Amino acid sequence: MASTADIRNGVVLNLDGQLWSVVEFQHVKPGKGGAFVRTKLKNVVSGKTNDKTFNAGSKVEIENVDRRDFTYLYGDGDGFVFMDAADYDQITVPATVVGDAKNFMLENQQVTIALHNGSPLYVELPASVILEITYTEPGLQGDRSSAGTKPATVETGYEIQVPLFLETGTKVKVDTRTGDYLGRVN
Repeated sequence: MASTADIRNGVVLNLDGQLWSVVEFQHVKPGKGGAFVRTKLKNVVSGKTNDKTFNAGSKVEIENVDRRDFTYLYGDGDGFVFMDAADYDQITVPATVVGDAKNFMLENQQVTIALHNGSPLYVELPASVILEITYTEPGLQGDRSSAGTKPATVETGYEIQVPLFLETGTKVKVDTRTGDYLGRVN
């Protein structure tokens, strides 16, 4: 058991059997009354955020979560196979753990996987990835404005909204958190 003095950004706490990652924390010492720690927590599994206040000096259970670099190899039925960059061991991560990250993963892409007691908790992608548009309706000649968008399918099979002038075969930068088009890549 640790105390509230050990709370830092990125630390994973075990609260009521669920794992919560500390996103923000603030030690508060008001002029009247006892000190406390105000935190913003993110559920490691579901991604839900929650605000929680701890009295200073109270005990909290800190979990050991190992974040390691992996290389995405291939999809295997309802799982995804990754290779540890350090020791070349392969693990299969269930599709439920991978979640929406599957929309932006290409083979041989580097990702970070958080492991707790050897079982994967979540897959963390870079903030943006470069993907090629495999299908989109032809653009209108001369339409170079950014006023309108059209659907485009990228090489992972995911559909994003892109400006009207983009064509099939164009490489684009996509935000992995929101799925938004960020720009064209040469």
